[in-house]
Amino acid sequence: MSNETEKSQVIHGHIHWYPGHIAKAEKKLKEQLSLVDAVIEVLDARLPLSSRYGDIEKLLGEKPRLILLNKSDLVNEQELKDWTKRLEKETFCPVLTSDAKHSNDLNKITNKIIELSEPRIQALMKKGLLRRAARVMVVGMPNVGKSSVINKLTKTSKAKVGAKAGVTRQQQWVRINPKIDLLDTPGIIPMKQDNQDRARKLAFVNSVSQNAYEDEMVARELLLILKEKYAQNVYDYYKLKSDEDLTLENIAKSRNWIIKGAQLDIQRTSAYVLGDFRNGKTGKFILD
Repeated sequence: MSNETEKSQVIHGHIHWYPGHIAKAEKKLKEQLSLVDAVIEVLDARLPLSSRYGDIEKLLGEKPRLILLNKSDLVNEQELKDWTKRLEKETFCPVLTSDAKHSNDLNKITNKIIELSEPRIQALMKKGLLRRAARVMVVGMPNVGKSSVINKLTKTSKAKVGAKAGVTRQQQWVRINPKIDLLDTPGIIPMKQDNQDRARKLAFVNSVSQNAYEDEMVARELLLILKEKYAQNVYDYYKLKSDEDLTLENIAKSRNWIIKGAQLDIQRTSAYVLGDFRNGKTGKFILD
């Protein structure tokens, strides 16, 4: 979670945050949206539901939208295909997948953006304006990988195209190709959240400020979900015996993480459990 949009803290084992500059963030995002023909909404592939903004249709209005399931290299391929079909059916939007390691999906993304932007460009041309490049921006919740998507799109062309007629001067644009201009500032969708289940899942993937939770509490919740859906993967990774419970304590014992007084180092174990999951070391999982 961006410190610019929310302040957070842990209360009685729950993840809590308080509205800080939500109205300001929403106003800024709407101003950015007014500049573009289409948007790329980035979701975390590990949380295809929980990383979505509930009021995205209201926020975007009639703006054409491409949904991009990012960090797809961290999830199971078949599950990802199933979720792609489900989201397309539920949202009536095109859904593509992406990750920061590969660029073979780049043409699909740019071609779809051109296609989504064409109706608005045609409407402008009917008013007597000359054809111009499609204008697009990347939006999404904190830490879903918006910047990595922007970096991927701008990798082959770093040419800034500067201010445009009718466009706020502070906005910076990058020419992706002759047909697309990208607003190089990611649109951060402000967090409005009172669902603890969703809040914990966002914490699992580091989309909530670390000030909002304690590693141990979140790591224990993560292990409960992994035990239910992907137990064998996690047992194998941490070399636990089948008759052992999947707990921080048993993982600490298996790694021999001991602190002064022969106590198990639960703090270190919690940090590693979260890090292993976030880096895809434990396995490729979808938690929704």
